Amino acid sequence: MTSPQRFSNLPDYAFPRLRKLLSDLTPGPDPIVMTIGEPRHGIPDFVAPILSRTVGELGKYPPNEGTPDLLAAISGWLRTRHGIEVPPEGITGVNGTREGLFNAALALCPERKNGGTPRILVPNPFYQVYAVAAAAVGAEPVFVNATGATGHLPDFESLDRAMLDAAAICYLCSPANPQGAVAGRDYLERLVELAERHDFLIFADECYSEIWRSAPPPGALAVAMGMGLGHRVVMFNSLSKRSNLPGLRSGFVAGAAEHIARLRTLRSYSGAPVPLPHQRVSEAAWADEDHVAANRALYQEKYAIADRVFGNVPGYVPPEGGFFLWLPVEDGEAAARRLWAEAGVQVLPGAYLSRDTDAGNPGKGYVRVALVGPAGETGDALTRIRDTLYGKG
Repeated sequence: MTSPQRFSNLPDYAFPRLRKLLSDLTPGPDPIVMTIGEPRHGIPDFVAPILSRTVGELGKYPPNEGTPDLLAAISGWLRTRHGIEVPPEGITGVNGTREGLFNAALALCPERKNGGTPRILVPNPFYQVYAVAAAAVGAEPVFVNATGATGHLPDFESLDRAMLDAAAICYLCSPANPQGAVAGRDYLERLVELAERHDFLIFADECYSEIWRSAPPPGALAVAMGMGLGHRVVMFNSLSKRSNLPGLRSGFVAGAAEHIARLRTLRSYSGAPVPLPHQRVSEAAWADEDHVAANRALYQEKYAIADRVFGNVPGYVPPEGGFFLWLPVEDGEAAARRLWAEAGVQVLPGAYLSRDTDAGNPGKGYVRVALVGPAGETGDALTRIRDTLYGKG
């Protein structure tokens, strides 16, 4: 039997690659793993009682797009957080943003754009589902480097007109994974104008939007709606980072009703609906901000620790949002091996999150460090990283 080739050029996923890289090493004393972006703060107090009260609803098929109460709660959150009115028909629940980011490409990327193969613009480095979504729809991924020179945000405006005219979708993550850079209002307005001029959609991955240093990041959908161009943005968010509930697998997609209708149609055939007890928890989570503020304060404490530890390290850029550090090194793989063997700290080479381009691999000279553990453990690990790679402070 002939196998499909559409995914044949995908590199090994980041974490299997890391296991191979470190497999011959014995870790240093008291190992600390800082590779995976899995929140380790406590889950909200209301979760267990709701699950207990609604466990009987596991005996029912859940609504694919979300319960009316869940859609209303998300709509209310969009109103409170972003000041926009998005009716229920402009929202659909998804089984985490990864599923949404993939299925939205299937639902909304055309087979042809201006008579040719569509392009999907991908920030580089990036969350790897963007590239596999492009492969799934037969589009050509265009990796747009996000470096220190561009403020760690992709410079889509630098692409030539022919490339932009061929673009069907542009992925953007803000706050960025892994760099922690935030796309400001001016950046978003220029990107929306670019999308309108060249007729493509912006897929705004905002799953880190509620973890920030000093000011809430603007939302791409809110910016676009304020410009009268809301149809250019499809927004994605979830409870994984905001509410420390990655295992709940509960997120949403919001945008123009015509786009959401196409996504709902696809998901009615192939989507995995969120179980009803999980939707009940989600209803409560989107309606509550107290636990979000408490969670954010814990990350802000760790930002301060990171600034104190790395403040004198040349090239250190304090993250504006999210929970990763993007630390400069000569070579990410060599640094990861040294840290694991000498310091007992496991980090992820930046090149595992990016692709080679004509201008080089923008992740090669970095490691990603996840600030997901307790403050004390984080401070210990960051000090070990500094002392091993940069010299004692």
